[in-house]
Amino acid sequence: MNTESAATVERLRGLFLPTLTFLGFELYDLKLLGQHSPLLRVTIDRPQGVSLDDCERVSHSLGALLDQADPLPGRYTLEVSSPGAERPLRSLEEYRRFLGRRANISYRVDGGHRVAEGRMVGVSDDRVELQLRDAQTVSIPLADVEAARLAVDL
Repeated sequence: MNTESAATVERLRGLFLPTLTFLGFELYDLKLLGQHSPLLRVTIDRPQGVSLDDCERVSHSLGALLDQADPLPGRYTLEVSSPGAERPLRSLEEYRRFLGRRANISYRVDGGHRVAEGRMVGVSDDRVELQLRDAQTVSIPLADVEAARLAVDL
């Protein structure tokens, strides 16, 4: 992302945050994609989850805000969505928030790479513990995690 796009995204973030907070949502992600008729992708979240009606309500609110402030020249498309059922886990706070849920974690071990999927049964400041299908527990240092996401319960 060039510096002009990054500055625009930060301006949009500042514009959206008060409205999202008032509506009871957090801004999970904000992306501005493309140059001609760009796509403005807003991802929202809240502890109890996000419904399609929530996305529609937020889209109307942000659309009105964008029409009034006019921060984007020309045409654009606004897309509002949730992070999804298999959302990435990006921070210690998110690991803690979803403790007890299934996760898929890719991590470094002994100069190689391993993937584990199971229920998160423990999270500390530097480790996450997964209980695998065979009831074995694996403890993964957060510093070794390459990618992590929630997994759908089967």
